Amino acid sequence: MEPPTGVLASLLQFFRFLPYFIGLLLLGTIKGVLFFPLVCLLMTVGNSALILGLWPAHLCWTYYCVIRAKQVGPVLKLVLCPLIFVVLILWPVVGIVSSIVGGAAYGFLSPVFATFDAVGEGKEDEFYHCVYDGTWSTIQGCFTVIRDFKDVCFHSYFSIMDDLRDRGPPDAKYYEIRILHLPGAIVAGVLGLLIDVPVISILALFKSPFMLFKGWHRLLHDMIGREGPFLETICVPFAGLAILLWPLAVVGAVMGSMVSSVFLGAFAGVVAYQESSLMMGLHYIVAALSLYDEYSNDVLDMPEGSCFPRPSYRKKEASLQTQSRTPSFSKPNSFQKMPSQNGSLRRPMVDLKPIELLDGLFKECHRHGEVLVSEGIISVKDIEDAKSGKENQGVFSIGLPAYCILQMLIQSAKANSLGLLLSDNTEITSTNRPKDTFFDWFLNPLLVMKEQIKAENLSPALEDYLGKSVLLNGDPERLRSCCTVNAPEDEVKRAELEALARRLRGITKSISRYPTFRRRFETLTRSLLENMATKSGRDRSRNGSGSAARTRSSIVRFLSDRSFKRSKSESNSDIELHNPIEKDVEIQ
Repeated sequence: MEPPTGVLASLLQFFRFLPYFIGLLLLGTIKGVLFFPLVCLLMTVGNSALILGLWPAHLCWTYYCVIRAKQVGPVLKLVLCPLIFVVLILWPVVGIVSSIVGGAAYGFLSPVFATFDAVGEGKEDEFYHCVYDGTWSTIQGCFTVIRDFKDVCFHSYFSIMDDLRDRGPPDAKYYEIRILHLPGAIVAGVLGLLIDVPVISILALFKSPFMLFKGWHRLLHDMIGREGPFLETICVPFAGLAILLWPLAVVGAVMGSMVSSVFLGAFAGVVAYQESSLMMGLHYIVAALSLYDEYSNDVLDMPEGSCFPRPSYRKKEASLQTQSRTPSFSKPNSFQKMPSQNGSLRRPMVDLKPIELLDGLFKECHRHGEVLVSEGIISVKDIEDAKSGKENQGVFSIGLPAYCILQMLIQSAKANSLGLLLSDNTEITSTNRPKDTFFDWFLNPLLVMKEQIKAENLSPALEDYLGKSVLLNGDPERLRSCCTVNAPEDEVKRAELEALARRLRGITKSISRYPTFRRRFETLTRSLLENMATKSGRDRSRNGSGSAARTRSSIVRFLSDRSFKRSKSESNSDIELHNPIEKDVEIQ
């Protein structure tokens, strides 16, 4: 649908759209008012039960892991123990309050957005979807949030704490605190809180009217001219909703500035401790005000600069600035030759989200997992151990995702991609990457590893060895049994490949702590086991081998576990499928 041209046509389109928008808004608001108490109650009860139920375990296990941590020195442990107790005391309060606010916001806004979304998807019965969408799906989404929160509190938390307890200190040195510099750091942190928090809060309140009216001016201008978010017809309802909810966005921005000012001010203590100078901490207090003022001016399109001075708060900054002014500048190797852009320009440039990338990773895990299971590299025991949490080597839970990521890195290196090239030829670059800071923690190390793989110029045999080493966690016995090539004779080459494999598995282990990872992992496990059961059934019908029957029987017993039961609609077919196998096992 082309946007209207001319002022009269734009006004006519606006007046025609206005009652339609108001009707959808009223319908969505009614559904939100009806459902948000129930969703808020469910999310509050579910999350609160998890928080309070696991709090004693979190308390004991946190102190146990901190005391046993090899990377932390004794003095630092004494300092951390009271701080950890304060955090653990505040955690139930913050978690329960956040669950109440988050449940209320999700329960109200989800039906509203689903009502608008039902109009622009080309559905056959739009009236039915306008009424139904956002009702049962909101309840399901609430249970999904509770499930993911449980995985974070149980799986992700204990995984992080186990790493803290078991990981050895780097270079045989542990982290220790310098007691002599603690008083200066505490003074700088307190002064930062007393100065930065009120000043930044006043600045945020002073600039909030500018943000409110500039945002309304921009949105109304786009609405009349059918530009920006109003250009596409499917986005018009959401853009109109943004006009009404813009004051809430301004309030949220002001509150976010106030909360961030606490961390900005307290960071002065960190600067004073790192630089071993109270004066540098005081410099940072003033510089933080200038940084916030300049950043907010850029966001609001206000005049550049700041009325606050910006002193240097790092001792190395002056020397680095001096070096940058010298005429003899030596370019690093990464700037000597720009990578080719021919392949990148042909890739589809789309905006990506971390959830979509995680879904793509599990699709690749399913595809590669079927191949590796059929080849016997991944066994049923590996999958059973991963499901029960007894997988010591992590072949299935960590090795398989790491193996899929490695294949993506190898493909990106061979294609001379500027970013990461996915299996569907979608390229992740700095322009279309997800804007989440959490994603940058994984993207930047993966880009470095891609360049390392490109520099290694691995042969197909070494690629196979590296892939199996990543998958099997360097287990020499399993590597000899399944790998077609032995380890490189060159010790330096072998050490580089082993370090690359360990680093990739470490990154994958960090990705496994993502809130939705565990739920998708169990779906992958169930799907692979069902496919294995189906294929072994076909093999059993062809040759009638007893080994296939025993394999299928073990899979059937695994699928009958409580956490992997299917729905009732599939139970009849399951019973018909299981009975012949059980009889064969009894005969054997």
